[in-house]
Amino acid sequence: MSPDPISAELRQALRTLRLSPMLDTLPERLALARGQKMAHQDFLELVLADEVSRRESVSATNRSRAARLDPQMTLGSWDETAAITYDRELWSELIRLRFVEAGNHLLILGPVGVGKTHAATALGHVACRRRHSVIMARTDRLLKRLKASRLDGTYEAEMRRLIAVDVLVLDDFAIHPLDTVETSDIYEVVVERHRRRSIIAVSNREPPEWLATMADPLLAQGAVDRLVNGAHELVLEGESYRRRQKPGRGVTR
Repeated sequence: MSPDPISAELRQALRTLRLSPMLDTLPERLALARGQKMAHQDFLELVLADEVSRRESVSATNRSRAARLDPQMTLGSWDETAAITYDRELWSELIRLRFVEAGNHLLILGPVGVGKTHAATALGHVACRRRHSVIMARTDRLLKRLKASRLDGTYEAEMRRLIAVDVLVLDDFAIHPLDTVETSDIYEVVVERHRRRSIIAVSNREPPEWLATMADPLLAQGAVDRLVNGAHELVLEGESYRRRQKPGRGVTR
């Protein structure tokens, strides 16, 4: 049995510095360094780069969980063979997240089942990996939480959270009719985030139809105009993406 390449003193030092995860890869890195006769500085850079990469991965995972992003709906799990048409050049640009850095909005539109939520979630994961804060929620549930927050005195804090997050993903936007309070909340969120922080709105309705779902025409017009004007639009069309996800089809989500 070969001796442990890591001394007890080094193990203790790593624990004291809260670097214990480095122990998982350190034996492999030590063997590599010896085999390649690596300079001390190069070896140090290598093991520290491993730790930086690990911490960034953990941080991104934690942000994705906090955002309630489906862990299966990533760029890697997107089915490129699905019979869905969309602007691939625009999609490639969106993945770079320059629209987020510019504080622009994104509308993901199309019929039921073509993968709109998957696309929005995948962008959320990319944003988390790039250290952006993300909140994703079905619009009706988010509005119900805001209503409930009025009763327990947390409305202002909840609204500040929605306004401050880097990327706010509103799934199933303008699907259900909104009363005057819900319309006012949507208006407040859109106005406060406009040209500052991005909203990704996912809907199977066209923007002109959104106005009819909101109770207050004036606030509705103000919210929709800000959300639509200057926003990127990714339109997905084709057969139901969900149909390809049935058991036995062998296709990931």
